[in-house]
Amino acid sequence: MATTRRPARQPLADKMYEVLLGQFMDGLWSPGQVLNIGALTRELDVSQTPLREALARLEHTGLVRREALKGYRVAPLFTERELIKLMDARLVLEPALTYEAARRTTPEFLREIEESVEELRRCAAAPSSKSVRTYWAADERFHLRIAEQADNPFLETAYRALGGHVQRFRLFTELATPEAASAAAPAREHDAVREAMAAGEADTAAQHMRRHIENAKARALEDRKAVAAS
Repeated sequence: MATTRRPARQPLADKMYEVLLGQFMDGLWSPGQVLNIGALTRELDVSQTPLREALARLEHTGLVRREALKGYRVAPLFTERELIKLMDARLVLEPALTYEAARRTTPEFLREIEESVEELRRCAAAPSSKSVRTYWAADERFHLRIAEQADNPFLETAYRALGGHVQRFRLFTELATPEAASAAAPAREHDAVREAMAAGEADTAAQHMRRHIENAKARALEDRKAVAAS
C-alpha cells in the first residue's frame, strides 16, 4: 500500500528568520533600534530559542548586532565612509564578474537574468509599499546569478562575503526613499548589462555594470542624507 509522504516541516528558527527579515524589508525596524527578545517572543508566540537562532543568523548578515550584556540591536545606518567603501568594493568585484559571466553565457542564464529585469520593471511600476521586498529580491538574484556564472570561485566567494552588507545597504539606503521614485533607473541599468551580455559584448557589459554601481553609489549617498535627516 502506497504511503503519502508529508511535506517536511520548516524548522521554527528558519521561519522566525524569514519573519524577521520580512519585517526588515517592510521597514518595521529602524537603524539602531533595540530588539527586545521578550517582547518579540510574545508578539510572534514562540520560545526564545528559535528566536535567538534567527537573530544569530541576522547578525551574520550584518543586519543586527549583538552587544554584550545588552542583547540585540538593529545595525546602525551606514556612515558615509562605510557606504563609499562598500560601493568601492563592489566596483572592484562586479565589473570583473560581469566580464567573466558575459564570456560564458548560456540560454538558461540569459533567461534567468531577463526574468530578474522584468521583475524589477514590474516592481518599479507598482506602489513601493507593496513591491519593495520583491524588488530587492529580484535585484539580489540578478547580481548573484552573474557572480555564479563567472565561474571563478574566488571572485564569487569575495562577492558573497559582501552579501550581508549589501543587504544592509539595500534596506537602509534606497529602500528608505519615500516613493522609491528612482526604482526605474536601476531596472534600465540592469537591462543594459543584460543586453550587452546577450550580444556577447563582455567589455561593454562590464562597463555597464560599473556605471550601474557608480549610479547606485550616488543614489545611496543621497538617500543616506535623507534617512539621516528624518
